[in-house]
Amino acid sequence: MKRCGWAKNDLAIHYHDTEWGVPLHDDRGLFEFLILEGAQAGLSWDTILRKRKSYREAFDGFDPARVARFTPARCEKLHANQGIIRNRLKIASAVRNAKAFLGVQDDFGSFDAYIWTFVGGKPIDGKRKDLSDVPAKTEISDTMSKDLKKRGFNFVGSTIMYAFMQATGMANDHLVTCFRHKEIG
Repeated sequence: MKRCGWAKNDLAIHYHDTEWGVPLHDDRGLFEFLILEGAQAGLSWDTILRKRKSYREAFDGFDPARVARFTPARCEKLHANQGIIRNRLKIASAVRNAKAFLGVQDDFGSFDAYIWTFVGGKPIDGKRKDLSDVPAKTEISDTMSKDLKKRGFNFVGSTIMYAFMQATGMANDHLVTCFRHKEIG
């Protein structure tokens, strides 16, 4: 069975085979990936996958309404939590993004309804033949990043948002030789 070459360890293989690239339309799941992709900035995705369970506990199951109410004292406790990335800016960003996320839900009815408009409501099939064909960002992720920043989000640069698009199935970047490309497409 051929899969994308980046899935090299058990955790990454499981993530690749079951989640990555699958179209996601659940607001809580979208919020989770928004926070995790921001936390990953400058780090490997394997690091985030290893810490994902701790993130779910620390961030109340990625309930944006609860995270939006995190106090400075709660953020200080998170900074001491060795199970997550203990970067003060990334922790503060999660709280800020939760508040902005709730604003988008108010404006559009759901974050899902908003975020999927950037791809016309359906996944983009990258039809990638080689890992070197996969871009770090696109015009769509540039536009998405700019709009999110206007709405008060941070840690949502274009490269982070393209990784978000891949993770949530907005872009199918499974290589055409990977068994998941056809399954998802």
